[in-house]
Amino acid sequence: MNVNIRTAGSVQVVELSGELDANTSPVAQQQILPLAKAGSRILLDMSQVSFMSSAGLRLLLSTYRQVATQGGTVALAGLSEDLKDTMSMTGFLSFFAVHDTPEGGVAAMQAGS
Repeated sequence: MNVNIRTAGSVQVVELSGELDANTSPVAQQQILPLAKAGSRILLDMSQVSFMSSAGLRLLLSTYRQVATQGGTVALAGLSEDLKDTMSMTGFLSFFAVHDTPEGGVAAMQAGS
């Protein structure tokens, strides 16, 4: 799992690539959770995530909760159909705004939607 964090205007874009599972989720969490500050806007670019286990789902939920308690927002971009289906069936998709592309997600978050 590779985690690359970049800033696009007022949005922190977290590019994840590889498998998000029990072995890699703690590493990703250590890099993502420090971004959860008052009013933060975080876009998780999932376009390069090839697999996500329940540990990955827990990471997403934990990130959502940490950011929401700080008055911030978290959105997802680039979800594969498999990941969308899994997240939809488990009810996790309803927590996040979902965008087709990272660029679209950044634009929507900067516009405040």
